[in-house]
Amino acid sequence: MKLHLPPRVSPQGFAAALKAYEGVVGKDWVMASESDRDAYSDIYAPGDAEQWAASAAVAPANVEEVRAVVRLANEHKTPLWPVARGKNLGYGTAAPRMAGSIVLDLGRMNKIIDIDPKLATCVVEPGVGFFDLHDAILRGNHPLWMSVPGNGWGSVIGNALDHGIGYTPYGLHARNLCGLEVVLPDGDLLRTGMGAMTGNPAWHLFPFSYGPTYDLAFTQSNLGVVTKAGLWLQPAPEASLELIFDIPEEGDIGWVVDTIAPLKISGLIEQNVFIPSWLGKMVLKGQRHDFWDKPGAIPEWRVAELLKQYKLGYWQVALRLYGEESVIKAKAEIVKAAMKRHLAAPPQENWWRQGDAIGQYEITMGVPSAVPLQMSDWIGGRGAHMGFSPVVPASSEHVLGQLKRSRKIIADHDVDFYASFTIGGRFANNINMLMYDRDDAAMVSNMKALFNALISETAKAGYGEYRTHLGWMDPVMDTFDYNNHALRRFDERVKNALDPNGIIAPGKQGVWPAAYAAQRHSAPQDSVTKGGKA
Repeated sequence: MKLHLPPRVSPQGFAAALKAYEGVVGKDWVMASESDRDAYSDIYAPGDAEQWAASAAVAPANVEEVRAVVRLANEHKTPLWPVARGKNLGYGTAAPRMAGSIVLDLGRMNKIIDIDPKLATCVVEPGVGFFDLHDAILRGNHPLWMSVPGNGWGSVIGNALDHGIGYTPYGLHARNLCGLEVVLPDGDLLRTGMGAMTGNPAWHLFPFSYGPTYDLAFTQSNLGVVTKAGLWLQPAPEASLELIFDIPEEGDIGWVVDTIAPLKISGLIEQNVFIPSWLGKMVLKGQRHDFWDKPGAIPEWRVAELLKQYKLGYWQVALRLYGEESVIKAKAEIVKAAMKRHLAAPPQENWWRQGDAIGQYEITMGVPSAVPLQMSDWIGGRGAHMGFSPVVPASSEHVLGQLKRSRKIIADHDVDFYASFTIGGRFANNINMLMYDRDDAAMVSNMKALFNALISETAKAGYGEYRTHLGWMDPVMDTFDYNNHALRRFDERVKNALDPNGIIAPGKQGVWPAAYAAQRHSAPQDSVTKGGKA
């Protein structure tokens, strides 16, 4: 990838900055060759990855090196894009929002500082991945479970900071954060919560602070660089029961949500309940051409044949209960009775008890897996995916309305429909997976138009995304338009106060410092018709 210099930085100034960074992290950890820039590009980019090209990468080994790099970035006016492991596939991976930014790669900071089996917490650095933490828990024989996202390839902290979701009782990962260490944009060092007191043993136990509590201000944020975090873990239960219901019809998702959401809100069901459509199973069985080798979306008659052939429902609910076996049995009877009001077929039941082996694909039991990445091979070629991810209230009215809306838009663009709803209690995350071949220019162009339409029409209905790809951060922020975009105005006032040089992640989530405000809406696909409710 060719060199894109940071805005307003000359070649001589850029070279001087890299030399200064070498003095902090060592020459081997300042990476600025063409192949280095390729390594930090968006491998799933919808279009030309040069739109989000890093100029270089710097990889510090500890918090003091991070502080020194941030101070030098201010001196040389070279903006930094922090990444933990750079595995945020479908959302931009390690690439920066603003071309020319230097990636601040925290992958070398990979220490598991503490695991507390009694109080069920851990303290980790950003480079610790889900597999790393899982292995450490197993090696220590700790009676603890993690919560993991569908793709467990990335960073534990990075996923939580980007509002990632898992499928256990601890599935809202940002909510598990408790006590952060943060390098601020001027190089100062902050510890949030009880960590503001030197040596306070409750730092990673009490989720608030004395005065304002700032932990979540550093999630999906460009206000600092998180270098350490405490996270809460799930105590390993005595037993667990998985109930699998195959849901036959597309429209059944309405009664499913109306049945499960109250049980989740009441606490009877503890986990986030993941409900994928049929295509979520088919992508693991082969490639698209194995089931339909013609252009355009798979027609409904063929979908019906596939469901019959592979004995699938249109949706699947794989619901898991945790705890004492006697309590699980009582809860299971309530769940089965509630589902039986609409579905005659009994669920498949899979028991696990302490001492039993846990399968390698059990993400609802905290086992990380990269198997879901197979979806990128569905289309063939240089496969990739993006997710359109609005949040809706967990009721049939809202879920069916959003389903109908996105279904029509996706059909209008002649694309296979692959959706899921994750019931988090009062809300449901609706993930629409869009899979494409990066080398098919017409397909990529169609996907970009489809993504624009989904954002626009969903915002007109009053719903917003909870995370998005780099290329659509500005349009999605535009949809949060209450009181003349008061949220963005507030975010940017805080950003400019803490980071007057705009050094940390300019443009992240559509928040632009004054120093780089001209870069807003710089992505070519950024042509969404703005919509939303005031």
